[in-house]
Amino acid sequence: MAQGAPQDASSALEAVYRSDWGRVVAALIGLFGDFDAAEEAAQDAFAAAADQWPNSGVPEFPRAWLIQTARHKAIDRIRRKDRFREKLETYLIPAASYASEPPNYETGEIADDRLRLIFTCCHPALAPEAQIALTLRILCGLETDEIARAFLVPSPTMAQRLVRAKRKIRDAGIPYIVPEASELPARLDAVLTVIYLVFNEGYAATRGERLIRTDLSAEAIRLGRLVRDLMSPQPPAEATGLLALMLLHDSRRDARLDEAGELVLLEDQDRSRWNREQIAEALPLVEEALRGGPGPFAMQAAIAALHCQAARHEETDWPQIVRLYDLLERLQPSPIVSLNRAVAVAMVQGPPSGLRIMDALASNGELENYHIFHSARAELLRRSGAREEAARTYSRALELVTNDSERRYLQRRLREVQAANS
Repeated sequence: MAQGAPQDASSALEAVYRSDWGRVVAALIGLFGDFDAAEEAAQDAFAAAADQWPNSGVPEFPRAWLIQTARHKAIDRIRRKDRFREKLETYLIPAASYASEPPNYETGEIADDRLRLIFTCCHPALAPEAQIALTLRILCGLETDEIARAFLVPSPTMAQRLVRAKRKIRDAGIPYIVPEASELPARLDAVLTVIYLVFNEGYAATRGERLIRTDLSAEAIRLGRLVRDLMSPQPPAEATGLLALMLLHDSRRDARLDEAGELVLLEDQDRSRWNREQIAEALPLVEEALRGGPGPFAMQAAIAALHCQAARHEETDWPQIVRLYDLLERLQPSPIVSLNRAVAVAMVQGPPSGLRIMDALASNGELENYHIFHSARAELLRRSGAREEAARTYSRALELVTNDSERRYLQRRLREVQAANS
């Protein structure tokens, strides 16, 4: 054990939760074959760590400690219920098996618990929305209300979806495996969507102090590479497009916050801080994806590439970005795509044109509880000189935002327009 102060132990536990929650739960599902049991055991293990690590110190291998502790907690739970005694021996797997990282590829399977988890959650027997929501809950540890916001649905609705999805996996005996190659296409769209949503949570965390969760972004990119390799030698264009999109977005990570940790908009970023190696890797992937028949991820990657290729914000090819959003809107119509298109239109034709599109979007109410909609609309109102309405709209965004970094940005903007009005 490595000794540490309580504050150090608390920080270490928080970091392990962020980076390894999905790995711990995925390993436990592999042991017990039950989503609810795995989640309960993981929660018990993290609670035990919160009690013990401040006194005993942080273990040398925290994840192995958590999995071993969770296994014991689950076995105790089973013993207390006085059932499944005949299965106990199958659960008594040595803790040493968790201490080594390299997967065993000699079995002919992809020995990656998280990838198996994604493919299990994305089984065609589950509704598409349930597939994605369940993976975000289990793999990323997102709370039900966070997932509900991502889907723009009420929290109770999302809770019911998660319960039904886990029950379906249990009752249907859906196996915890990576499917055969012939079965991959049927699950690919959901798998890619899940990976992208994991990346998005890392790119702009739903809640908390930090805007960026590097651990989730890196994990999503790793899984994106793994899925693409799994489908080689001719990976689908969308798998290639997703990898390119994530690399391009992630290339701007270091420029998205200033030295004080405050949010920096794309137009104000120091482009010398962008990761040029990632951009250089991604651009050929964008071309490959577009040649393969442009899908939604390929189109988004093409848009991101135009941003990354512009040496200055003023040199961005906004007319081409609008054309790409026009195509994306036809391929994958959604309020979020239309909102992004409105921002691009505003850059080409001026704020009033973008505001007209946003006002039309507001009429159906789908984005009413989406803070980025109100933030983007407030920005266009500010630029068009409607400062009083901009202040009201920034205030509405502040009512909805849950990430502290974004909240400070919106507060700063609100103070600026209020000062201009006085």
